[in-house]
Amino acid sequence: MGIGVGVFLAAIGAVLAFAVQDNISDVDLTAVGYILMVAGVVGVLLELMLFAPRRRAGGVVEERRVYDEPRR
Repeated sequence: MGIGVGVFLAAIGAVLAFAVQDNISDVDLTAVGYILMVAGVVGVLLELMLFAPRRRAGGVVEERRVYDEPRR
């Protein structure tokens, strides 16, 4: 899950938890919203702590020629 998906889940969860006042039988939308918010935050944290360091460049690449042509 990427950062964008995590933010999207957290936003949808916040809308369900705080803005929706509808009642569906046997479904608590507030609880579903909180679950989605937690899943989104956990996804973003995992992405930043575990997966983001692997994507960084390994450092500066230095180019060297093994056989240089002699100067005239």
